[in-house]
Parts: sequence; C-alpha cells; structure tokens
Amino acid sequence: MSTPLIPALAQFVAATAGRNMTRVAYVAVAAGLLGMVLLTVDPAYAAAPRWVDALLSACLAYFVFEWLVRLRHMARQGRLSLYVFSFAGLVDGIGALAVPVALLFGVEPRTAWLLSVLWVLKVVPGIPGLRQLRRVLVLESGPLASVLVIFLMVVFLASVAEYFLERDVQPQTFGSVPAALWWAVVTLTTTGYGDVVPVTPLGRVVAMLVMISGLGVFGLWTGILATGFAAETRRDNFLRTWESVSKVPFFAALGPSAIADVTHMLRTMELPARTLVIRKGQPGDCMYFIAAGEVEVDLPGKKVQLGEGAFFGEMALLGNNKRGANVATTKVSRLLVLDLVDFRVLMARHPDLAETIDAEARRRALENK
Repeated sequence: MSTPLIPALAQFVAATAGRNMTRVAYVAVAAGLLGMVLLTVDPAYAAAPRWVDALLSACLAYFVFEWLVRLRHMARQGRLSLYVFSFAGLVDGIGALAVPVALLFGVEPRTAWLLSVLWVLKVVPGIPGLRQLRRVLVLESGPLASVLVIFLMVVFLASVAEYFLERDVQPQTFGSVPAALWWAVVTLTTTGYGDVVPVTPLGRVVAMLVMISGLGVFGLWTGILATGFAAETRRDNFLRTWESVSKVPFFAALGPSAIADVTHMLRTMELPARTLVIRKGQPGDCMYFIAAGEVEVDLPGKKVQLGEGAFFGEMALLGNNKRGANVATTKVSRLLVLDLVDFRVLMARHPDLAETIDAEARRRALENK
C-alpha cells in the first residue's frame, strides 16, 4: 500500500465512524436500491444477473464494513451499548445483517435481497428536517393522540351504524362490523374507492357525515403539525440569531434580556463573497451588523474593510436617508439586519446603544469628509 493512501484510508474510516452519512454511503444506498429494483425486473436481471448480484454484494459489503467500524469506534469510546440500541445503531445493524441472516435461514436469494430496501433508512439520521419532524411529533404527541382517538371513535361508530342500516340490503359488504370497518376507513380518509357504497337513505346520510368528519380530523392533524413546525422553525432561527448576536462585540455589554430583545428584532442574512449589500444613492431602511465575515465600503478615494463585530448602514437611519457608499462582501459573511422601525424602537429602549451608534456615525462622517 502506498504512503499517500494510508492517510486517505484513515480519514475515510474516521468519516465512516462518524454519525453523519458520507457521500460514499449515499452512493451505496442509491446503488443498492437500484440493484434491488433491477432484481425484480425479470428481463433486466436475466440480461446481467452477475452484475446485479455483484452490485448488491458490494453495497452489502460496504454497509457491513461501516457497521463494524462504528462498533469498534464506539467500543473504544465506551459507548458501545448506547450506539447499538440507538436508532442509528439499529438501522446500521439491520442494514448489515438483514440480508445475510435471511440467506442463512434458507430464504430464496431474490427474496432475501428485497430486505435491502431497509438501507433507505440509513439516510434518516442525516436529514435535519426529519430530526425536526421527530421533535415536533414528540412535543405534539398529546394533541396528535387526541385526534387519533377521535378518528378511531368515528371509524367504529360509523362501522356499527352502517352495519345496522345496510346489513339486510348488502349482506356481503356490511354483513359484520369488521367488514364495515373497511368502508369506514376509506370513507373517513376520503379515499372512497367506490367498491363499497351505501344504498339506503340513512346509510348515505351516515356516509356524508363520515366524509365531513374525515376532512375535519385530517385538518386538525395538519394544523397541529404545521403549528409545531412553525414553532420549531422560530425556535431554531432564534437560537441561531442569539448565537450570532452574542458574538458581536457591540452587544457584549447587554444583559440576557436585552440580547433576547435584540434577537427578536434582527434577521439573519447569509451572503457569498462579492455580493453587493448596499448601493450608493438608494434609500436606506435598515442597518447591518457583521456577525461573521468581512465587507468593503467603497468611499471616495479609498476603500475601508469592516470585519466581524462592526456595523454599517446606520448613517441613512440617523439623518440622511440616502446611502452614501457601495458596500459589498469580500468573503462569505453572516449579517444581522435591523430594520428602520425596529432601529427606532431599539434606540428608545437602550439609550446607551443609541449614544454608541451616534458617536460612531459622527466619527465616520468626519473621516469621510
């Protein structure tokens, strides 16, 4: 093995041992699912059975290797049991062992390889949105369970009512309560396959009420999840903005309550390098604080760089509402934006900040003359 290959292999093993999915893992999941699908298409599999089998075997070998590396890594850190019984550990273990165990117990190979569909679960821990969904489901479990109880009550009441009203005219369809449950479920979910339709007047009235109830039940579920996602999004944005605000020296003297007040007013902008933030001559309706990165102010006869912790754009809010210079980012930057209305509210609540900004504005005005 060549010398340059050893650090690359070590880095690959370290990445594999980490909790995040590597690019190789994503490729392996996609390739494995493709091979599993081709396995079910007789003409495609008959044309190249060895290639399909080799593709699936290579993907399985990678997932087994990945699982063993993570087991060794966690064992060295003394967290083996924590990893094995975690969601990610169970998914890794199932992905590595499901197909071999099925083959070991004599399951027909083309059937055993269908278990490779479980590899798709490996991408779940690496998707931030799914982690947010899990948190929403945990936090809103009470309201969601309440709506589920309502759903089950409507299903059971509707199935009993249709059994009573339709059993004599449609004994094959509504001859028992369990048989009527199928109709109740497809009607409440507004799926309505059309294979089971009440024919009595009262039976159709019950069907109408069930369909309306289905819209209400799923509307409640949608509303609960949407509200939970909105709350989680606001929480994440607040935490990110709080972290950025706390790093700006301009706000360092503020207490936690004042920082929270400022955080609610600011919005965050992530900008790439060489992005024009302010154009000279345009009306100014906000000012900017640099949480990370750097901007360049194009003044007459000179250019000034402002780094992390500085602010700009305040001149247009303090007097002249026209922008006096072009400002552009020189590198990837994170800016905190304070709009004009919030600027005035913040200055009224925190006079010391107003004095600091006003003093800096006067100093810059003298320098720019």
